[in-house]
Amino acid sequence: MSSEQTSMRLQRYLAMCGIASRRKAEEFILEGRVKLNGDVVRVLGTKVVPGDVVKFDDRTVSPERVKLYIALNKPRGYICSSSDPDGRPKAIDLLSDAFNERIFSIGRLDFNTSGLLLFTNDGDFAKVVSHPSSQIEKEYLVETSEPIQDASLKDFKKGVMIDRVRYRILRYEQIGKQKVRIVLIEGKNREIRKLFESAGFYVKKIHRVRIGPVQLGNLRPGAYRLLSEREKAVLYAGKRDQA
Repeated sequence: MSSEQTSMRLQRYLAMCGIASRRKAEEFILEGRVKLNGDVVRVLGTKVVPGDVVKFDDRTVSPERVKLYIALNKPRGYICSSSDPDGRPKAIDLLSDAFNERIFSIGRLDFNTSGLLLFTNDGDFAKVVSHPSSQIEKEYLVETSEPIQDASLKDFKKGVMIDRVRYRILRYEQIGKQKVRIVLIEGKNREIRKLFESAGFYVKKIHRVRIGPVQLGNLRPGAYRLLSEREKAVLYAGKRDQA
């Protein structure tokens, strides 16, 4: 932080350093992984002022000068966490040779889900894109082992209560007996799998093909590209008509 800047919350400072989104940064603070001027900080909302030294996992961090906005085609069998005690492949490792800056994923795709995943080191951008109020659409191709009943899809659109949590899709398009295109807004944890499993369907494959204006297109598995200025602007605006 330069001397011209005013104080800011610690979680925002960490996000600007490319550590994680603000929400995830809050978790790191509560876990005791962040130090401010040599002392472990566990209080959310702690302020950072010019001249302060912030460390994450005992490494000094500072705001990234170059902002990155990346689209990756995550292959199946990769996790979205920055570390894994089981040693499974990490999606971020697919980008580590190309970028020296600290980056993190905006949201997640589970281990067995493939497709479009965004990375950035801009915490403010990540907050806008990931917040439900932005109404940013996420589009998936879903394949099951059994024929998909239209009645079940209509129920998914109305909304289904599972373990006292309401799950619903925005719209759908059936493109085969066992394949459907699903559009979500919020995208709760394992939402698609929970919906289909609640109706007795076994999900064989989930592949995300779009986030707002960002299309996966012909990007091959494991490959990446930078977002265009238009894509960034539309995502920042949180527009709903993004296809």
